[in-house]
Amino acid sequence: MSRYRCRSCASEYALDERAWRCRCGGVFDLLFEPADDAFAELDGQPWSLWRYRKALPFSRSATGWEQVTLGEGATPLVPGGENLLFKLDFLMPSLSFKDRGSVVLVAKAAELGVKRLVADSSGNAGTSIAAYATRAGIEAEVFVPAATSEKKVAQLRGYGATVRRVEGTRADAAAAAIDRVETTGSFYASHVYNPLFHQGTKTFAFELWEQLGRSLPHTVVLPAGNGTLLVGASLGFAELVAAGLTERLPRLVAVQAERCAPLARAWRLEHHLEAGDVAPGPPQETAAEGIAIAEPPRLRQMLEIVDQSDGEVVTASEDGIAEARRELAARGIDVEPTAAAAYAGWREWTGAKGAPSTVIALTGAGLKSPFAPTAG
Repeated sequence: MSRYRCRSCASEYALDERAWRCRCGGVFDLLFEPADDAFAELDGQPWSLWRYRKALPFSRSATGWEQVTLGEGATPLVPGGENLLFKLDFLMPSLSFKDRGSVVLVAKAAELGVKRLVADSSGNAGTSIAAYATRAGIEAEVFVPAATSEKKVAQLRGYGATVRRVEGTRADAAAAAIDRVETTGSFYASHVYNPLFHQGTKTFAFELWEQLGRSLPHTVVLPAGNGTLLVGASLGFAELVAAGLTERLPRLVAVQAERCAPLARAWRLEHHLEAGDVAPGPPQETAAEGIAIAEPPRLRQMLEIVDQSDGEVVTASEDGIAEARRELAARGIDVEPTAAAAYAGWREWTGAKGAPSTVIALTGAGLKSPFAPTAG
């Protein structure tokens, strides 16, 4: 049976205790191992992330997910240049990769009998959780920073969620949500703290492996704020290695916005590199609002993941993010700035040439953010 385990003190909690963090303050991992035959009979399975349901924390007899799913997953890979592919992970029901984690988290919450949940988000996670909560018949209350784009707020309300706009930063919204959880006893559907979310985002790795002929690229580039895709993808790649289906992890490159880059700063300091171009202290405003996380709770875990893959943490400038978004749009791919940041970081890091096989995750649709292309 699946259980939460604290990364700091190794205390364990049953899922039905509805704990969101250890009493010691540590964050949780999920104790769970995929079935031995999780990848043995994929032919004929529906082309959605539920083709990997034997690798997800549900019993084989569980069917509740069938009432929650919207067919999420199975996002395409498209060429981006020599040795470069884009995984269009924004082509999901709520228009962001967060649907991978949300559907697993909400389906499990429904299995546990949850009737009301609280979430916090800069937009994409909240809208995604709200979409699946309404399908599961669960009431959702979502806390967002006051500056969250109107399109994302409208989407939240369209799904029937109660929206609480909080003055201040993304961290202020999270603090307000936690206070609400502690005063009401609601289930905290946190994409940051609850490792069930990572059980969904790990399917990104499984899909890449299948789409590339049961092999993996040399490098995978991911935007990183709270690290939900970085942590999940790394878990998925590790499970493929453990199952003997690939021999190595891909190199993971985490991209942050230059104006809010706590992970990049910590990385450079730990590796005795110059950190002068990464702003210390409070975050500055950035177009990449989805990764503008000043104090990610899983920062240490994220650093370990990048190290274990012999990866890198890089940053994207504001001008680079805007340019990358325009270039992607000119190729017919309209993404929000947070997704464009991954491409911008890769371009600034590699000079956009001479890189081995690389996949860049494009994680959020451009429809969610205003976009003013250059004239002409």
